[in-house]
Amino acid sequence: MDLKLIRETVPAAETVFDGVQEQPLELDYILPDYCPDIFRLIRCEVTPVVTDSSLSGSRLTYELRCDIHILYCGEEGSSVHSVDQRKSFTRTVELDGSAEPSDVKLSPKAEQVSIRAVNKRRLDMRGAVSVKISVTGQKEQEVVSDATGMNIQLKRIPVKFAAKRLSASKTVRIEEEAELSPAQPDIGDILSCRCSPSACEIKLISGKLLAKGSVDVSVLYSGGSGGETTVEPLELSLSYSQIMDVEGLDDSFECRVVPEMVSCDVSAAADRDGSSRVFRCEAELRLECRAVRTAQTMIAEDAFSTVYPCTAELSEIRAEQIPAVYDESLRHTARIAEGESVPKTVYAMWSRPENINARIGDDGSSVVISGMLVYSMAAKDKSGMIVMPDRDEVFEETIALPDNISGASVNAEVSVRETTYEISADEVLTARSELGVRLSVYSADRINAVTDIVVDDSARKERDGDYSIKLYFGAENEDVWDIAKRYSTSVSAVMEENELSDDRLEKGGMLLIPIVS
Repeated sequence: MDLKLIRETVPAAETVFDGVQEQPLELDYILPDYCPDIFRLIRCEVTPVVTDSSLSGSRLTYELRCDIHILYCGEEGSSVHSVDQRKSFTRTVELDGSAEPSDVKLSPKAEQVSIRAVNKRRLDMRGAVSVKISVTGQKEQEVVSDATGMNIQLKRIPVKFAAKRLSASKTVRIEEEAELSPAQPDIGDILSCRCSPSACEIKLISGKLLAKGSVDVSVLYSGGSGGETTVEPLELSLSYSQIMDVEGLDDSFECRVVPEMVSCDVSAAADRDGSSRVFRCEAELRLECRAVRTAQTMIAEDAFSTVYPCTAELSEIRAEQIPAVYDESLRHTARIAEGESVPKTVYAMWSRPENINARIGDDGSSVVISGMLVYSMAAKDKSGMIVMPDRDEVFEETIALPDNISGASVNAEVSVRETTYEISADEVLTARSELGVRLSVYSADRINAVTDIVVDDSARKERDGDYSIKLYFGAENEDVWDIAKRYSTSVSAVMEENELSDDRLEKGGMLLIPIVS
């Protein structure tokens, strides 16, 4: 009987590009006439964002925008003034690899930024932005799922893989106004604006995806009168509800929508009395939808013939998996200042995570997360000056999981839920951050699969004697497949003859090896 191979096509995930691209950032700025002279620089923030990207053949093109926010004190006193500038760049990346690019992830980050006052009217800024670029694709790979004839034996395993992927993107713009309470002073300058989108709630309705969520906006502005400047906080929540068209999406897909901030602009507007007491907030975010439908098939990872010499061609494939997701919480405490370095007044404290790494713990059932928390505050020092310093705190935390994840890979997304502070009686400023951690654990997805089997039917295997059964001393945990392959017999025959219930030996001992033909 001729050998008959049954093949299965498995989409294999492949990394098309994984690297970092840097963009130098420079600003030479002369203050306009209506701005007061520079007395002291307070802070310079650079917020990079990728506003658009496109794939054309083997070329990735993306638009990078850098929002620059500079705060300084004027000579007239402790009042704070702001300068806002925007720089845009178009960058390209040449991609390699045989797979068709299908998923692009761009993560920009501001590197070290330095600023100095060349004179009372001129600012000079130097820095860089790094963009981490990850492009993955899919290529179809044929593997052997079954075979019959010529006394062929197969070692088959079940494999789950992403049979189909869908993606969609939608830009959402939200505008809202908020009026100050009577107790709050008029708006001077916007000192800080931090926007954080909440997790998206999704629901499938009549073949369309409904995405609902909100954006939390934290604003610091300068207020006060008579030369005395205060820093005032304001919290806003902007809600959105959007319908997304994702062609082909149904209940068989696992779907996730991730909101990404594109911009968040806050400005002051006049109320009915002409006073600067209205905040106008304009936010833009991008909803990125990723949906995956999984399938399962049996594939061969080894083969031999009990009668004929046989060669199995193997190839490593990477079947894309849907990760197991764990939502966890962490707390971090940092000693920010003590003694004379403790500010006279703290107006606000916040923090952000950077350089997050995750790895599987040595026990195989925990994840070790390390990185940095950058604590920032708006405060008034002992001399009465407004200061907004940063402090970097390195951290490492271990999260225990209910499952064994040995051999898996893990990705961690860390967000700050809340940052609080306290000043003790002995003049120690302590900050605490509540962190939300989303862990995505990917099972070991690199598999050696049989892609072809070649049997030499012109010769038969030679045996070392004429026998129908052989004695063998098996070792604990030894694979029955390896034993059967060594003696050119079948796994089922060995298990049946020795009344084995598992394809691995529970303990060592003597086995009877029946010889089949």
